Amino acid sequence: MKFTKEIPGQVYLWIAVIMFAASNSIVRKLSDIGAQHLVEGRNPISLCNVLFVSNLCALLVLLPGFYRQLSWQKLRQVSRQEWLYLLVIGVFSGALAPAFIFTALSETMVSNVIIIGRVEPPLILALSFWLLGDPINRLELLGTFVSLVGVALTFILQSPQNSYFSMGFMALGKGEILTLLAVLASVIATIVTKTKLNHISLGIYINFRMLVGTILFFALANLLYGSHHFAEAFSPFLWQWMLLYGIFIIAVGQWCLFKGFKAVTISEASLINSFSPVAGIIAAALILGEQLTIAHYIGGIVIIAGLLLTQIGIWQKNSPKKPVSKVVSVKQMEAKIGFKGI
Repeated sequence: MKFTKEIPGQVYLWIAVIMFAASNSIVRKLSDIGAQHLVEGRNPISLCNVLFVSNLCALLVLLPGFYRQLSWQKLRQVSRQEWLYLLVIGVFSGALAPAFIFTALSETMVSNVIIIGRVEPPLILALSFWLLGDPINRLELLGTFVSLVGVALTFILQSPQNSYFSMGFMALGKGEILTLLAVLASVIATIVTKTKLNHISLGIYINFRMLVGTILFFALANLLYGSHHFAEAFSPFLWQWMLLYGIFIIAVGQWCLFKGFKAVTISEASLINSFSPVAGIIAAALILGEQLTIAHYIGGIVIIAGLLLTQIGIWQKNSPKKPVSKVVSVKQMEAKIGFKGI
């Protein structure tokens, strides 16, 4: 469409970042709405139902959008080994990471989930340097360290209501531990993507990841909790909300993300994404009314300082005129921003 071609890539990226930053708060809010409209004593918008149904809705939108990349001829070009790696990514990034995040949202503040999530980009940066030999300059390294200090300060200066793990001066609750597990699963998927799937088309990559994650999550939940766990999965009340969430947050958000990555430079993408934690915390305050503590403010300021240092390092390393135009670059830039929410 001519209209969409006239929209700058930065606008697409801003829309995607804001959508994904608000997604965790929206999911928590939807679950609260479901708790006020019980069906036979059960919440129709339980976190498990949200993950399962919203992914189905998103697939209904994404599959037609990538139909040219999903032809039988294209699928046959994928080797057995690449299908295996796609399966690994589907398990870790499509099923485990969102499942851990969903459970974490029921255990702790959304702001804590967002702050813990800032551990992911530094981990990816460090592992990419260590395992893949990706270049890293001093400012990126310093910014990474400062951001991690900010995350640690946030939890050193506050005590979770239900401490689950204690390490020196820092105590973490169950929600924070689950978020760390989600980060670990996402990091594993990212490293596999960067090392093994450079030549896989974006359509196959994103749709297969989501499809595997949806099927696996459904199977595991049935195994662990019983078939009744998804008893309300096809409730009209649930689907009316999930159609909106799956289409406008997951599908449109992903589309804007990829559209933006194809039109901006690495430095621009990194700068825009650096506002993601701020947007997420603002969304938690506006949508859920979460009250930030002094620990959040102190930790947040340190994290932002680390992000600014990292950004300066990225500006120094990358040419401002070098566009992110290849499919492989789109996937690599997706990896750089960390887990985007649900």
